[in-house]
Amino acid sequence: MDVRPLLYFVTVARLKSFTRAGEHLHVSQPTISKLIRNLEDELGVTLLERSTKQVRLTDAGAALMAQAEQILGALESLTENLSDVMHLRKGTVRIGLPPMAGAHFFPEVLANFHAQYPEVNLRLVEDGAKKIEEAVSDGSLDLGVIVLPTDDERFGQVPFGGSNLMVVVSSGHPLADRTTLTLKELEHQPFILFREDWSLHDRIMRACSAEGFQPTIVCKSGQWDFVVELAAANLGIALLPETICRRLDPNRLRTIPLTAPVIPWYLAIIWRKDRYLSFAAREWLNFARTALRN
Repeated sequence: MDVRPLLYFVTVARLKSFTRAGEHLHVSQPTISKLIRNLEDELGVTLLERSTKQVRLTDAGAALMAQAEQILGALESLTENLSDVMHLRKGTVRIGLPPMAGAHFFPEVLANFHAQYPEVNLRLVEDGAKKIEEAVSDGSLDLGVIVLPTDDERFGQVPFGGSNLMVVVSSGHPLADRTTLTLKELEHQPFILFREDWSLHDRIMRACSAEGFQPTIVCKSGQWDFVVELAAANLGIALLPETICRRLDPNRLRTIPLTAPVIPWYLAIIWRKDRYLSFAAREWLNFARTALRN
């Protein structure tokens, strides 16, 4: 995009002199004259009166002057905005976080990123991992945290953190003193599960089916802390990642390793491989990758 003829024309018009315009722009006077003459030939009009001691605008020149100043101003603004985006002074990143992963892994990451890039807007969406994966796939989210495995051909991924599921019961539950449990031993227990849009729901249901039973479900929720409170109230048992279990109150709850089968809960940040990732999104991804690794 060569806007030099417009820039030279506006500068000559403002300073009313080819000589002063050349000095101001650090360009030779013949170069300025040639480009403005080319512009006049292209438009088919005379823009400047050159016969007087002082250069004056013609009527056509005055009409172009107003438009040229707007064009140059818009271009300058665009250049500044692009510079802000490329240097991460501005931008928006749409990130999907499942509540459990978000609460455990990301508060510090988000706070530190915001402190370093205060003009980058982080739009956070809390939802189950399955819905987050769908949103990344259809482009409504730039990045999302999901439970592995995922489609390696469609998504780029940064695996991080995670653990296996443990059985969570109230401290007064008959199973509270057990050191390990198998899933088959839980066949006749009432289950507190996550909703169907949570990947853990399907994972637990498949594991139970593989063990030859369908669990008795007394309640489903989309809030992991509510699931914990229901287990503490002895409504039923819950299965939660060991990472989350470390935060639970040992006076109210017991967490027991599930040994057969082991049900994994491993996480990754994903993005669509075939979609453009903005400068801000790429920086957030690199920032999160480093923070989670550390």
